[in-house]
Amino acid sequence: MKTIGMIGGMSWESTLTYYQEINQGVNRALGGLHSAKIVLVSVDFSEVEHYQASGEWKKAAQLLIQAAQAVEKAGADFFIICTNTMHKVANEVQSQVNIPLLHIADATGQKLKIRDVKKVGLLGTAFTMEEAFYKEYLEREYGVEVIVPNGVQRRLVHDVIYQELCQGKLISRSKSDFLTIIGDLYEAGAEAVILGCTEIGLLVKPEDTRVKLLDTTQIHVESAVHRALK
Repeated sequence: MKTIGMIGGMSWESTLTYYQEINQGVNRALGGLHSAKIVLVSVDFSEVEHYQASGEWKKAAQLLIQAAQAVEKAGADFFIICTNTMHKVANEVQSQVNIPLLHIADATGQKLKIRDVKKVGLLGTAFTMEEAFYKEYLEREYGVEVIVPNGVQRRLVHDVIYQELCQGKLISRSKSDFLTIIGDLYEAGAEAVILGCTEIGLLVKPEDTRVKLLDTTQIHVESAVHRALK
């Protein structure tokens, strides 16, 4: 079994899900008392969020580079960044370590390809929904058209992520708003909707809507377990 390096804390709420479900996935595969081999470095999200908001992405990248170097030194065979937004600096982080990064957009793109999805909706932070590093990556590497909510809806999604979900607050009104936005994306032609922030799956579940949901946390977990056991 390979050792998984996890860079977490962005937020710790979703990192908890990662840790639990990676271990459960390994146990389902191997049975008995088996659990995953994990090296986890959890950063202070307040520091990361400050750099995001102020546009200081080089400083944010440096935090993750230090974390990646720490998991590599501790014996990780590959690593994951347990958040979508910070994949904005994925290339910078990967360039400073020798172990491979299991990119969350690759895991998601492969799932889209398997399901033959040609047009997909994307929810996430404003950075993920509006900037090129995620949308264009999926379009370029996997040939899928990515659509996002309108400006007012994007702001609502972003604010709920930072002001509620990352603080462990699951509010029914916000869930209703998210389901409305998901429905709007479906009406705009999306064959499925990516929950492109690792906290959204805490609020919205597949059984809440008839629209197919792609929870990036679950997809990333499955890919990490597969890589660890391959």
